[in-house]
Order: sequence, then structure tokens, then C-alpha cells
Amino acid sequence: MEEKRKKLPLSCPSCDLSLKVGRLYCESCDTEVSGSFDLPLFTRLTEKEQIFIIDFVKSSGSLKDVARDMGISYPTVRNLLDDLIEKLKKMEKGE
Repeated sequence: MEEKRKKLPLSCPSCDLSLKVGRLYCESCDTEVSGSFDLPLFTRLTEKEQIFIIDFVKSSGSLKDVARDMGISYPTVRNLLDDLIEKLKKMEKGE
């Protein structure tokens, strides 16, 4: 039976604010680092947004190729990219 991969929660289930990383550890040597760390920008995106970015990069930035591979229209892909750009700008400003 295939093991289901756990997804990293991005927001608090109680108040919906962004979560921070509090502990990292090495499974090999059992070294542990603890504190309060922001998640990298890419990891704060939804899984769907991350997949879109990966597909975009793998297509060498060709929206036409991304549209073809996703089976959607070029304008729809353009809108997805524009929305993602706006989201990234807001995230960088801390909104």
C-alpha cells in the first residue's frame, strides 16, 4: 500500500494566520535547530501554485506550452500567472 504524503500546513487551524517553523532536525545525526523561522516564499504558496511554477520553469517560461500541457487556454494561463505575480508581490510586502 502506498503511503500518503503529509502536507505542510501553511495557516493556523484556529485563527488562520500564517504559521512559522519552530523546529528542524536531521534524521541522520539527530541534530536539532529550534527557534522561530519564516517559511520560504515558495513554500507559502498553495500546492497548485507551486506546480504551476514548476511547469512554467520546465517549459522555459513558455505560456503557450504551459497552456497546451494543462489543457487550458493561453489567456487563462496568462491570468493564472498575473494572479500569482500579484500574490508574490503582496507576500514580499508582508500583506
